[in-house]
Amino acid sequence: MDTLWDNIEKLSAVCRAAGAHLPDEELKALQVGKVAEEAGEAMHALHGLKGLTTCGDDHDWSEVQNDLVGAVIAALLAMHYIDATGARATFDEVLHRRTRRGRQAVPST
Repeated sequence: MDTLWDNIEKLSAVCRAAGAHLPDEELKALQVGKVAEEAGEAMHALHGLKGLTTCGDDHDWSEVQNDLVGAVIAALLAMHYIDATGARATFDEVLHRRTRRGRQAVPST
């Protein structure tokens, strides 16, 4: 079974091929921007869920979640674009550092 990172690597290859006509730095920047776009779509769905859009769109929590997953995928792709060989290790390191308080809150058995 493919792991999350295996799938990110496969998707990255497809996306890089589609953007082969662009300089590498531009491709990286555009992918970082894609993270913001996907997060914005999640926020739009949340506004729709709360009845705060003027376009009359109805949304539900599953749409918010779908867009959040899109933002996560876009972020992992951006990390892979930035450093294909080190993205996994960087992710693990940052995740470990940023979840320290959660690990400390759970009593050890």
